[in-house]
Amino acid sequence: MSLQGVYRMSQEYANKEVLVSTQWASDNINKPNVRILEVDWDPTTAYNQGHIESAPLIDWRKDMNHPITRDIIDKQGFGALLSRLGVKEDSTVVLYGDFNNWFAAYAFWVFKYYRFNDVRLLNGGRKKWIDEGKKFTTTVPTNSPSNYAAKDSDENIRAFYPQVKETLGKQGIVLVDVRSPAEFKGEVLAPPEYPTEHAQRGGHIPGAVNQPWAQAVKEDGTFKSAQELRGLYEPKQVTSNKNVITYCRIGERSAHSWFVLKYLLGYPNVKNYDGSWTEWGNMVRNPVER
Repeated sequence: MSLQGVYRMSQEYANKEVLVSTQWASDNINKPNVRILEVDWDPTTAYNQGHIESAPLIDWRKDMNHPITRDIIDKQGFGALLSRLGVKEDSTVVLYGDFNNWFAAYAFWVFKYYRFNDVRLLNGGRKKWIDEGKKFTTTVPTNSPSNYAAKDSDENIRAFYPQVKETLGKQGIVLVDVRSPAEFKGEVLAPPEYPTEHAQRGGHIPGAVNQPWAQAVKEDGTFKSAQELRGLYEPKQVTSNKNVITYCRIGERSAHSWFVLKYLLGYPNVKNYDGSWTEWGNMVRNPVER
């Protein structure tokens, strides 16, 4: 599929094809090989109030997480989800959602975890679509299910607790805490949107640097230029020659920063620690810094 019309404001991005503009999405809504999907944490305040025509919903809590264990959706569940959404092996999937694409970026990470080939983000998400006055509908689309077979997971983009614990004090590895400065300092246990979803202790993983995820986007919800993004990370010694692990509270904000580092800046070795602070801050005798 031609990439003509893909978002090109900045030619500096290492992988500019992973972003599409609102105009591109508008022009390609009804293309048979394009599947635009909305990803929301709370569909009642987002998707159900209006969504892009023909865009099915991915309910982040129900569809991206394992129904029983603290884990992401498993391989079989991912295959069943994409089959229900009508996604095929050769589909171009465009994800967008609320909270400046927090949860869409998390879904992007899950798609890549199961090695889906062509998945992209709508630059600016719901916010930019609404700000531009583009058409929304409340009609839930019907689609023909597919028979998508999920691939084995790519463990190179995911970090688990034992791996993170082993990195403490090692050279060439940098932990990036993407939460707010108040969370990083241990002044608050959770952001105000999620007051009950927190760990027993506040603070951060020893040695981690704080680079809030939200600084990567502009006021209109689109990503800053590659030069501006490098200006955020490189002064904090988050550089492309290091192994980088991002984390937040439950892995959704850190998936957003993982996307920035791995795809927009092209860092070769970036993992998302989705256990994040709700795991680390609840572990008995775990080291914590404030």
